[in-house]
Amino acid sequence: QVQLVESGGGLVQPGGSLRLSCAASGSIVSINRMAWFRQAPGQQRELVARITSGGSTNYADSVKGRFTISGDNAKNTVYLQMNSLKPEDTAVYYCYVVVRQSVYNDYTYQYWGQGSQVTVSS
Repeated sequence: QVQLVESGGGLVQPGGSLRLSCAASGSIVSINRMAWFRQAPGQQRELVARITSGGSTNYADSVKGRFTISGDNAKNTVYLQMNSLKPEDTAVYYCYVVVRQSVYNDYTYQYWGQGSQVTVSS
């Protein structure tokens, strides 16, 4: 089993910054990719940003140039630096990881964090 612990959410004014962290622990041989999703009230969960084990990144168009995803492989941790926040960024942010848990096969498994509320409001 794998546990994901998120931190860093909160209330911030428009134009402000926040950094989310997500630390993975448990039965992990390797992490294939990590990502952040978000879900606003009444809307579907959407991909915000993702990073592969090799460091390749992708971003939703709505956050390009404002958000940066990064990872610390030694700590099995992924970060999301959010700058120039807008009210429309308000959502619950979820960490997502795809991990390999056995040295005997290449099966991968997906896990979700508990969610962190980010509220952008004056």
